[in-house]
Amino acid sequence: MTFNLVLGQALNGLQFGLLLFLMAAGLTLVFGIMSFVNLAHGSLYMFGAYFAATIASHSGSFVLAVILAALLMFVLGVLLDAGGLQLLHRRSHLDQVLATFGVVLFANELVRVVWGNAPVYMDAPEALAGAVNLFGVNYPSYRFAIIVIGLLVALGLYLLIERTRIGMLIRAGATNRRMVSALGVNIGWLNRFVFALGAALAGLAGAMVGPILSIEPGMGEPVLILTLVVIVIGGIGSIRGAFFGALVVGVVDTLGRIFIPIWLRESLDPAMATAVGPALASMLVYLMMAVILAFKPDGLFPVKARG
Repeated sequence: MTFNLVLGQALNGLQFGLLLFLMAAGLTLVFGIMSFVNLAHGSLYMFGAYFAATIASHSGSFVLAVILAALLMFVLGVLLDAGGLQLLHRRSHLDQVLATFGVVLFANELVRVVWGNAPVYMDAPEALAGAVNLFGVNYPSYRFAIIVIGLLVALGLYLLIERTRIGMLIRAGATNRRMVSALGVNIGWLNRFVFALGAALAGLAGAMVGPILSIEPGMGEPVLILTLVVIVIGGIGSIRGAFFGALVVGVVDTLGRIFIPIWLRESLDPAMATAVGPALASMLVYLMMAVILAFKPDGLFPVKARG
């Protein structure tokens, strides 16, 4: 095990964690403010990836594709909420789970009809095709760009939430939405904005992941599971919790999948280590979540009160 391997995988974990943050930031606000269980959040991530790939193939511009994909997902979020999801805001969580699960099935079939079953691929921009040298390690430029963009988005969300009037309303809504509504704030408009913002962030994550993963129907479900873990660890409704929770999950998941099999091979039969290692690594994040919840049932950064 070398320093270069550890550093390279730590950077991969950081990059993965920041992608998870883009997913978790919007979803935790939807949970926290709207009390809306949206299992279709992963489908928004999937649509963002498909939109970006389609725009990039027609325009030849990766930057334009990413920007337009995020904007289109914001508009789609507004239309979805106005077109029917708002009716679920006051329904039980079971109704919300069943309805949004139906949206997931519909979205996957719609993608198959429009883009087909075959995976779609998206090229990274030529300017980011090389590598950057970080502490003596050559790290792919595109993955480094994801880290930079993820940190910039985190900074932008911090400024939006902590330094603007709408951010004040969002924080107040996450703490006590009934009081915010009683004070004359249009909670329906606030809910729609939060849902659309979450859709745009999910779309941005999907667009950014296009050049490093195949884009295919159902790609949103696996990442949605880890996103839910991030939200539970960080605390529902907390952007700060989503940020640190995403980094912890991203780094632990990535390092666990690389190093647990290596460590097991030093003490077990190589065949057994190869079989057991990936299984233990896949459970590591969930074991960590169980330990954190045992000591912090509301997550690491819980919202103090909820109305």
